[in-house]
Amino acid sequence: MPRPIGVGIVGANPDRGWAARAHIPALASSPQFALTAVATSRQDSAEAARVRFGARHAFTDVHSLAAHPDVDLVVVTVKVPAHLELVTAGLTAGKHVYCEWPLARTADEASTLAAAARAGGVRTAVGLQARYAPAVRRAREVITGGRLGTVRSVAVHSCRGQGNALEVPAWTAYTYDGRNGAGLVEVLGGHVLDLVQYLVGPIRDLSARTAIRTTGHRIAETGEPVTVTAADHLLATAELDGGAVASLHLYDGEAARPHTAITVAGTGGNLLLASAPEASPSAAQPQIGRLDLYQSRPDRPEWTPVPVDADHASALPVEAANVARLYRRLAMDLQCGDLQRRSHTTPDFQDALDLHRVLERIPRPVSGLRTGPARSNP
Repeated sequence: MPRPIGVGIVGANPDRGWAARAHIPALASSPQFALTAVATSRQDSAEAARVRFGARHAFTDVHSLAAHPDVDLVVVTVKVPAHLELVTAGLTAGKHVYCEWPLARTADEASTLAAAARAGGVRTAVGLQARYAPAVRRAREVITGGRLGTVRSVAVHSCRGQGNALEVPAWTAYTYDGRNGAGLVEVLGGHVLDLVQYLVGPIRDLSARTAIRTTGHRIAETGEPVTVTAADHLLATAELDGGAVASLHLYDGEAARPHTAITVAGTGGNLLLASAPEASPSAAQPQIGRLDLYQSRPDRPEWTPVPVDADHASALPVEAANVARLYRRLAMDLQCGDLQRRSHTTPDFQDALDLHRVLERIPRPVSGLRTGPARSNP
């Protein structure tokens, strides 16, 4: 058996964060990988993370982590504005890199990273893990197998609780600044649009409107006002390559239960992907929580559950499950040497760049109010 792939995580906060909630348990369940190094901005937290997560090495400098011979794969799990610098450090060291979505603040930054990855001849992956949810993969099998007939339309409704309270934690304040590329449009919008394209095919044409409906946020710890320039509502319609049309309504600030529902309508029936009713508020997002699958047919119009097989990740905490599924696919890619033909089963930096270009067709709010309607072709 080949030795495990050595992983170095940048942004492995020992107290909270996506690395601790998702990546660490996902890696612990994946025998193809071994956590060898962690890095945070301070030596005390880096050492605490090393001890808590069982890594061999602790760093405060990403270049030192990336250069270490025990690290084969650099995983970047920090705020989006730092992605360009930290991912570049991993690529410069000649290491494979897995970066959380969004890959970058802009398509231009994503293009720079995709070009650097190609020049370096390394594998890359981006955290678009919603496509690996068992219900999503089952839905894709039904659609590509023709059992839904010709797909006519897709309708998406998804909402988050973020921003429902006027006071927000300091660590989330940066997401309300549109310049940071980490708001509703980029995060939830990116995951949803990737999911639509994974299920039904590429987007040919897009028309969208964005809005800011809540502007009075304050930082909970200090009372400092937050200037909001990132949209908290997105309405979009799209035409897909196969001729199907899609509509999307995404928004923040849900006061009741956050939820996601994706309906795919075909000539032979419909499919519904819905967030599990017991999902925690954050797990209602399709990339994080469990999705249930239902079908409706002309001879049986009521929604009927579609059985979905459990897999190796089903017993993990909900936030880690889809990430673990992505890691398993990434292990297959890393064991394949065919870099020249870009043979891969996980979304890479080129896929991320393509998605960033779709997102940049969406108008952003101006003057803290709203924008739209606007239309953009590829």
